Amino acid sequence: MSFDNTCKYLSETYPDRFANWLFGTTPESIEVLKTELSIEPIRADFVANLPTQQRLLQIEFQVKGETEPPLSLRMLDYWVRLHRSYRLPVTQFLVMLKYSSAAAEVESEFHLEGTRHRYNVVRMWEQDPEPLLKDTALLPLAVLCAAEDSAQLLSRVAVEVSKIEEPEQQQVISNCTQLLAGLRFKKDLIRQLFSGGIMRESVIYQEILEEGKQEEALAYTMRLLTRRLGRVEPELEAQIRELATQELEDLGEALLEFSEPADLDAWLQARQD
Repeated sequence: MSFDNTCKYLSETYPDRFANWLFGTTPESIEVLKTELSIEPIRADFVANLPTQQRLLQIEFQVKGETEPPLSLRMLDYWVRLHRSYRLPVTQFLVMLKYSSAAAEVESEFHLEGTRHRYNVVRMWEQDPEPLLKDTALLPLAVLCAAEDSAQLLSRVAVEVSKIEEPEQQQVISNCTQLLAGLRFKKDLIRQLFSGGIMRESVIYQEILEEGKQEEALAYTMRLLTRRLGRVEPELEAQIRELATQELEDLGEALLEFSEPADLDAWLQARQD
């Protein structure tokens, strides 16, 4: 009988004595459990090796703040398994996608008695959208970022998606954006901003503005407004005709949010204040 097997035999035969010796007290009851620890398979959302940093990068995307097992325990579990497999330090990011009181209170560490494990928590609703708006691959996540006017942010993302030149990439990014936007916005607004016609016309509109053709930009803006709001009152049309090319560009983005003529009137009034 090997040394460890001898000790296993003694501890399993006299568990209360070993508990009293090491734990410092004799438990009222004790149950010897199976020593073979089963590990259920789990799959991380994203894991990458960073050879130059000699570490692993793990990203977990989460919608709910309350899970079973708790998120903090899951992050510890991921770390142990990854480190055991690759023998490298692991930098972890837990990305919370949707705001809720539980998600807002998610902790950035697992702590139980002598065990402490830290990781990074990213709350999307607290993030600045500007860096994501400049990166095609991150555009879908921008719809979840901080914004004083969330609908306006969604409109900006839709415009940026419309600028993607490669059709297949535009379609993929658009689909991902609309899917994530569903965590925050109503379906009608998403469909309205990401409808095929609006997307295609936004591309044409940008080309016209880049060429600096104020007259064509004006004509195109009026056509979009007519399609969106119906007939534009002569007084409002006269104000639009006085807008510079840059102002027409601003109106082209803003009109994606208009639902009635009063929205156009309010936008023009704001320009004069």
